[in-house]
Amino acid sequence: MALCCPVAIGLTKGHRHHCHRFTKCTNCVWDVCGFAPDEGQPVELFKISKDKSALSFIKKRVGKHIPAKRKNEELSNVLATMGEVVAKKD
Repeated sequence: MALCCPVAIGLTKGHRHHCHRFTKCTNCVWDVCGFAPDEGQPVELFKISKDKSALSFIKKRVGKHIPAKRKNEELSNVLATMGEVVAKKD
């Protein structure tokens, strides 16, 4: 693969970076299909305020602590926005 600029220095060094492409795809998939099977149980645990259990479940599936915390935050944000949408609808 070719570099985006002939000299690999500065802010654009290396390969081109497409910003937020994957998050847009993920949000679209969540809207259409719902959550993956390994995301469904933590969402249910968040609903009954079992945050620590949800984090440990995600950590068991993901494997590392930092990515598990990232996934935990992501799912809790999605659940919070879903609650806001339902509250606005009523």
